[in-house]
Amino acid sequence: MKRLVIAALLISTGIMWSCSGKKEDSAHDHEHNHKHSEDQITWKEMDDFHMAMAEAFHPYMEDSTNLEPAKTSATSLAELAAKWSSSTLPEKANTSSMKSKLDKLSQDAATFSETVKAGDDKAIGDQLTKLHDLFHEIQEEWYGGGEHHHHH
Repeated sequence: MKRLVIAALLISTGIMWSCSGKKEDSAHDHEHNHKHSEDQITWKEMDDFHMAMAEAFHPYMEDSTNLEPAKTSATSLAELAAKWSSSTLPEKANTSSMKSKLDKLSQDAATFSETVKAGDDKAIGDQLTKLHDLFHEIQEEWYGGGEHHHHH
């Protein structure tokens, strides 16, 4: 009985593959989205920090007593922020306001990792929130090209 199910699965995925697994399709899509992706260049350091921030902040956002992931991520957040603020900025982000935000992010992330070591949960939560908000400002400046989009 099981064998039949597996066979059916293989057949259906095989069919899907033949429809959507064509190389030309993805190349075509890429060109189609090219206009969009041009002004949304990825910024690797931002993406790296974003991943770490999401891991730290989301559990806390859902449950404000859950600071374990943030504590675990604190060191890497500090390292990523430091690396990010000292990296070569893409032309579009090479502005004094962006630089000062990145400097602040790097300082705040360092402070945050110290606070985590000290183990004061209230302070950790407050600083995590500030760090997250500052990160969002940086993201908005990057994606919005300096305009402020408020999405609450």
